[in-house]
Amino acid sequence: MSAERKVSFYLVPTPIGNLGDITLRALDVLKSVDTILAEDTRTSSFLLKHYQIQKPLQSFHIFNEHKTLEGLIKRLKAEK
Repeated sequence: MSAERKVSFYLVPTPIGNLGDITLRALDVLKSVDTILAEDTRTSSFLLKHYQIQKPLQSFHIFNEHKTLEGLIKRLKAEK
């Protein structure tokens, strides 16, 4: 019997200004995921570095949302 891996998708609000405004649960989720999608990777990179979270960061915004969503859906269906 093989162990099943639960595939999940999380939406995590992050603080705009004060890095201390992020919740502990949001940090736990960011630490546990395989990939992080962010509208502004520059701002998100700063937050992730501050909390020493090293995860792949991918841009996701209005100009690439359709292409990015296609890839994300394929990854979720492939259980990645």
